[in-house]
This record gives sequence, structure tokens and C-alpha cells, in this order.
Amino acid sequence: MKKSNNSHIIILFTAILLINSCGGSSQADIVRTKSVYDISLKGITGEDIDLNDFRGKKILFVNVASKCGFTPQYEKLQELHEKYSDKLVIIGLPCNQFKDQEPGTHEEILQFCKLNYGVTFQLTEKINVKGPDQHPLYSWLTRKELNGVRDSEVKWNFQKYLVDEEGNFIDVFYSVTSPMSNKITSLLK
Repeated sequence: MKKSNNSHIIILFTAILLINSCGGSSQADIVRTKSVYDISLKGITGEDIDLNDFRGKKILFVNVASKCGFTPQYEKLQELHEKYSDKLVIIGLPCNQFKDQEPGTHEEILQFCKLNYGVTFQLTEKINVKGPDQHPLYSWLTRKELNGVRDSEVKWNFQKYLVDEEGNFIDVFYSVTSPMSNKITSLLK
């Protein structure tokens, strides 16, 4: 009988060591440790975008579309890019999930953005921001269990997500929020 009690003590001691080595983390905490910097993106011309290159700057992720009522926000995004490029990276992510408002090819999207709005900030290949084929970036941006802050849903084109200099989720801004809004610029000063 004594031998059996010793086995239970050893098992209990091992369990305590395991819990302490994980800091008492729950499964959600362990999942949340995945960083935004671990997510892969492809540029609109096919190059890899390494988010690690942007450590030390805030990142504003914006799902964009060329045939949307909010498309003129490209102008304000470019203005924001020019004014705060020393501390902010803007990444536009074309998406055709909202009433087919981004039907063009990558080449057509790039040409449209440059010719009509003088866009020089980073653009990616087309992605899905919701649904079963949701890009891993948008899984991270929209799920509290991954970003550690809050859940959200991408409601329309030109929704904006801001991440801080260390890759931590700051906030989400819906389409009606202008890129040059004080709600965003106050977080860049």
C-alpha cells in the first residue's frame, strides 16, 4: 500500500512541475503565443512579405477593393503612409469577398492603385478575410484566442486593424473610420 501512495505522490509532483513550467497557461494562452510575425504574406507582385521586417513600427492592415464606395480611402491611406512612414507600415490586402468589389487581377489592382491614388504602400495578393478559406492573418486579427485582445468580424472593405511595434493587437476600425481620423492618428504619436 505504501508503494502505491509513493506512486501517486510522484505523479502529483510531476503534474505540478509541468503546470509550473507552462506558467499555469491555459490552452488559449498557449495558442495565443503565436505572433503576428509568424504569419506569411505574399506581395501583389509575388514576393514574400516578412512581417518581422516591420518590428519596431506599428502595422495597419486594411482589406481593400477597387470598386467600393470606400475606395477613395486609398488617398487617405497614402497620406497616412507618407506622414507616418517612420513609425507605421500600411499593408493593403485586396479582397473580393464583398459584392465582388475587387474583381481585377493583381496587375490590374496594382495599376489602378498607382494611377488613381499614387499608392506606394505595401499591397498583397488577393486574400479571403472571412469564411472557410480565411487567411491566417485575418484569423489572428479577428480571434481573441489568437490575438489575446478581442474578437471581431470583418464587415466590409477598408476595415482597419492596428498592431503595435511588438506585434500586439491594438484595435479595429470599421470602414467608416477615415485613415486620417484622430482615432487612428492619436495612436501613432
